[in-house]
Amino acid sequence: MLPMLSYEGVAEAAAFAATAFGFRETGRWSDEQGRVTHVNLEHAGSAIMFGWPGPGYRSPRHHAEGCEIARAWSETPYVVDGVLVYVDDVDAHFEIARAAGAAILSPLEDNIDVGQRQYRAEDPEGHRWMFAQPI
Repeated sequence: MLPMLSYEGVAEAAAFAATAFGFRETGRWSDEQGRVTHVNLEHAGSAIMFGWPGPGYRSPRHHAEGCEIARAWSETPYVVDGVLVYVDDVDAHFEIARAAGAAILSPLEDNIDVGQRQYRAEDPEGHRWMFAQPI
């Protein structure tokens, strides 16, 4: 499985994911105008792709600005169409993400039902992430 997320600003999203979430860039492609249209990222041996689908695309954040239904989705702290990433030290990861400006949707918590310590965050374009560590 290889998650693929769309972004209005792929280069900026990749830089944020590296700084806030600990991803490492492994590939980058641009169009003829120099716009970054695709970035491959890696985290602990798993890959994810960020891409720009074209000028008609609107990020979840911008979609919510003009759509009542999308705005309602963004009012929940839960991950709606997002990515779950397992990390070695979720407490340290949380502090780095918060310091880098990630919007924290839910604080660190032990979810005994699924056996993990976790938190939820949102990136600048409104994509939702859950980071967890087994307990």
